[in-house]
Amino acid sequence: MPAHLRPTVRFVQATDGVRIAWADSGSGPPLVKAATWLTHLEYDTDSPVWRHWTRFLTDRFRYVRFDERGSGMSDWDVTDLSLERRVEDMERVVDAARLDEPFVIFGISQGAATCIAYAVRHPHRVARMVLFGGYARGALRRDDPQARRAYDAIIELTSLWGSDNPAFRQVFTSRFIPRGSDEQLRWFNELCQKCVRPDLAGALLRARADIDITALVPQVTVPTLVLHAVDDAVVPIAEGRFLAATIPGAQFVELASSNHVLLEHEPAWTRFTEAVLDFAGQRPVATGDAFGALSPRERDVLSLLEEGLGNAAIAERLGISEKTVRNHLSHLFDKLGVWSRTQAVVFARDRGFRG
Repeated sequence: MPAHLRPTVRFVQATDGVRIAWADSGSGPPLVKAATWLTHLEYDTDSPVWRHWTRFLTDRFRYVRFDERGSGMSDWDVTDLSLERRVEDMERVVDAARLDEPFVIFGISQGAATCIAYAVRHPHRVARMVLFGGYARGALRRDDPQARRAYDAIIELTSLWGSDNPAFRQVFTSRFIPRGSDEQLRWFNELCQKCVRPDLAGALLRARADIDITALVPQVTVPTLVLHAVDDAVVPIAEGRFLAATIPGAQFVELASSNHVLLEHEPAWTRFTEAVLDFAGQRPVATGDAFGALSPRERDVLSLLEEGLGNAAIAERLGISEKTVRNHLSHLFDKLGVWSRTQAVVFARDRGFRG
């Protein structure tokens, strides 16, 4: 395992006493991923299904993630699996990570609902929101009797996940990565046993299937990117389109895949990474002077940002007001295509800026 991918695992206690395992790795602008189905902070780094996700996000961001209550390295003895509780868990992790500037939030599948609820509750803390394979309405809330019967059958099968026969688990995992290799499917099947008790797996599935946040979606005010696989068998693309059409100003990207979890070899993964980097302002500047559009005062402000000064200290050093500093920062961010102080500093250092 490369050193920069190795997670630093910590625990934070939720308001009901449940211990939530969280980790961060990498450096750069912060990105917080909401908990999603069956993760394990230690296993994911070496996973043939998740390791390219971890590598991509760790290489570009300070990547903060956590295991869902009831699974992975978080406490398994839980009773409250409500969306409200999952949002509170995310709040606790964010506080523990001590993120002192707006950050990207990232929601996959049911993690999208957590992110949307968090963004509505804390719009000033969120710089941008990325949703992949997400939904506002769970499988039991979509007025689709056939999908409901299929989902009820899958929940029933989870009671047999403790069996040595992987067929009971593969009914579930093959929907997530229908184009997966034998190794990837085998790893996912084993993860089902390692990350959750069979009785709790059914409860977790039913809790996410009962989600309905349609009233919250139009209240989102942060810039949002929605991505969805065209032939996703777990969450129909109609749910992604609903999010993109209902979140004011959201961008939408369709991905040519049938996998609910994108695999590294498929072109859809490359398209996904490019779209996320463009949206987050993380694509490198190819040619020209990246700082040529900055005014002399904006160059002064950027230099002082690199020294680690806050707005008050910059104002004092330059003999201007804090309001003027904030205006310069806003113009500076727009010209560089960044959205945070940390990202501006990384941008400047990577390109050899000299104030």
